[in-house]
Amino acid sequence: MTSSTINPESSNTFASTIRGHTVTGRAHSLSAWFVLSLRLMMGWAFAYSGFTKIVAAEPFDAGGYLEFSAATNGNPLAGLFAWMGSTPWFVEFANVAVPWGELLIGLGLLVGAVVRLAAFFGALMMLMFYFGNWDIAHGVINGDFAYMLVFLAVAAFGAGRILGLDAYIEQYEVGGEPLVEKYPALDYILG
Repeated sequence: MTSSTINPESSNTFASTIRGHTVTGRAHSLSAWFVLSLRLMMGWAFAYSGFTKIVAAEPFDAGGYLEFSAATNGNPLAGLFAWMGSTPWFVEFANVAVPWGELLIGLGLLVGAVVRLAAFFGALMMLMFYFGNWDIAHGVINGDFAYMLVFLAVAAFGAGRILGLDAYIEQYEVGGEPLVEKYPALDYILG
């Protein structure tokens, strides 16, 4: 069982319990600025990366990367990547999903809309890049893994509520009730 709470005595104190183990923390008053910075940094990086792939002179092609790059350095998912690279429909899917996914994830983060959903897909892409770029010569933690954690932190801290559209979307009233109160599942994609 997982639970998270905010201490009403101090809005900067938070706690989370997973399987009977509780961790607590206290955020610094500048934490919101750092979370916003992480959201904007990842938003810009992904939007720029996706945009440059979309407008490039040569169309984006993931086939060679999928088929050959992951087969190096003892990648535990080399067979899966080889299958993806040798499966025409999957390569065509990746050729659209990667650049447009990067652009849409980036734009969502930049404007602070559907941030948790964008961050989830950003983390998923970074996990795939982590295995696709497999190299543990300097340990199992690399830039792709670190970026995956940044996306997860952006989602966990509800970074879309910090100078983002999610703060307004959540409060939009439907039948006199704020959207996230009427549809609590939206809390998993907004914030």
